[in-house]
Amino acid sequence: MSNTETHAFQTEVNQLLKLMIHALYSNKEIFLRELVSNASDALDKLRFEAVSNDALHEGQDELAIEVRFDKEARTVTIADNGIGMTRDEVIANIGTIANSGTKKFLESLSGDQAKDSNLIGQFGVGFYSSFIVADEVALETRKAGDDQAQGTRWTSKGEGEFTLENIEKATKGTTITLHLKEDMDEFLDQFRLKNIISTYSDHINFPIKMVKTEWDEEAKEEKSTDELEQVNKATALWTQPKSELSEEDYTNFYQTISHDFNEPLAHIHNKVEGTLEYTSLLYIPKQAPFDLYDRERRYGLKLYVKRVFIMDDAEHLMPAYLRFVRGVIDSADLPLNVSREILQSNKVVDKIRSASVKRVLDQLAKLAKDDDKTLYQGFWSQFGNVLKEGVVEDFANKGKIAKLLRFASTHEGSQEQNVSLEQYVDRMQEGQEAIYYIIADTHAAAKGSPHLEMFRKKGIEVLLMSDRIDEWLVSHLNEFDGKALKSITSADLTEFEEDAEKDLSEEDKKAREALTEKVKKAVEDSVSDVRITHRLTDSPACVVTAEGGISSHMARIMEQMGQSVPAQKPVLELNPEHTLVQKLDKLEDDEKVKEWSLFLLEQAQLAEGDQLAEPGEFIKRMNRLLSEVM
Repeated sequence: MSNTETHAFQTEVNQLLKLMIHALYSNKEIFLRELVSNASDALDKLRFEAVSNDALHEGQDELAIEVRFDKEARTVTIADNGIGMTRDEVIANIGTIANSGTKKFLESLSGDQAKDSNLIGQFGVGFYSSFIVADEVALETRKAGDDQAQGTRWTSKGEGEFTLENIEKATKGTTITLHLKEDMDEFLDQFRLKNIISTYSDHINFPIKMVKTEWDEEAKEEKSTDELEQVNKATALWTQPKSELSEEDYTNFYQTISHDFNEPLAHIHNKVEGTLEYTSLLYIPKQAPFDLYDRERRYGLKLYVKRVFIMDDAEHLMPAYLRFVRGVIDSADLPLNVSREILQSNKVVDKIRSASVKRVLDQLAKLAKDDDKTLYQGFWSQFGNVLKEGVVEDFANKGKIAKLLRFASTHEGSQEQNVSLEQYVDRMQEGQEAIYYIIADTHAAAKGSPHLEMFRKKGIEVLLMSDRIDEWLVSHLNEFDGKALKSITSADLTEFEEDAEKDLSEEDKKAREALTEKVKKAVEDSVSDVRITHRLTDSPACVVTAEGGISSHMARIMEQMGQSVPAQKPVLELNPEHTLVQKLDKLEDDEKVKEWSLFLLEQAQLAEGDQLAEPGEFIKRMNRLLSEVM
């Protein structure tokens, strides 16, 4: 042995180990599920690589996983004859967590073990689960096909550092030996280990073997033999008939492939025969993973071809807005040497993807119609913003996705984001031609906007939107069920203006025209227009977006994203029934008119969530005006 080195764990790994050991203690048996799952992945990768290079088998035709325990040494060992790792791969895969979202994930942990257990489950514990039950872990591995029979031994006590050394005459694959903690004797038992494998790993598509035991009548106990026996069915779960599978079977498989501790919200299992032949098993999770919005994260399904594993995260099988879907696709029509580049422009893949998207959306529609509204509401709270992306990205399914959207609204009794567009249309007033909405920075800002005053007075429901994606959503969802979507902050609400103006005398119309001209002259550098409005009942003024312009909310989002925003001026609308506007109308001093006009404008901009160019000047102006009237 030579070339021994000691390395410090990446800071995030060290933090994760400490938190995980405590948070997952009550669910400690999952260490075996995780390590067997990793071993299965290593065998899958070897089988795939060996399609084009049979020498990688190195004369071992059977790919298998072996689980052993030693009561005297107090060890549990999981070994596979899979692809193995080089020394550099060991450092990259075990010493670090190559994920930009890790820091954010760790910051989200609260110290509450029950809650943190869920979060860690979403993160995916994998190899690190070893330290839940072991106070020392040794890993020996050699990459399949390496010319030299030299492997790598990795050892650690999970206390901030690990040791690497070269080992001679290493066998292909990976062997992990866990030196159990004093209170972990339960895992030094044949029946206990078999039971865990049966519960979590029965479906693993490779034999999992343990030493066979026989009953010793004289000693009244089981004794080990030299023979190995297979302890799992080793049948790919998705290939089995649905009638032979239980909910527990589906749940265990989901938890294995997703590393999620929760049960899935729903599963969709289909076998397609005919022009195309493939099987799909898709899962909709209950809870979003912590890195759902991590742009560097690759999302997708596991792809198999004739039960041979091809790749993880085959993103071309599912669009980005359904990236929360987990599962497998097993095709009989793709070549075994399929690559990500081939997937990108393959007609078979396109058809599988299209059918899979339809199945997921149909399942979501079914959940949405379920009598238990909490199921879909729970899904929406976790994945609603991601699903909204589909309206922008997936033109073919825009109508289906629109029916799945949920919003908050001004309707009495509606909670945040539980109103569908169908419900809104069903409640529309007679003669109402549009679906009205408002977008603000927060739900509270939308709910308290002065733009709602006239709509409340008339009893017209308005959708309240406050998610960052909502501006893009409504720019691509122009109508629903023949009804146009219309922002109540736009300047174009002529259907209400015309109704309000019809009883005005010519004298009143001229007086109001004179008022708007006077105010426009006073603030002409700051607005594109000034007009009378009837959308307000309690507020003196509001600002709206000029026709064809960018809303102030959209402009703020673009600025936060570092994009340049074209200079634009709002339309100032005045409520002629308000006392302040009536007093402004009577002013004759130009300076006073300008002071009050600017005050009303800036007050309206603040109500809209806008940032004033000179907030200090606004405060001074307000203090001057207040001192004059007090």
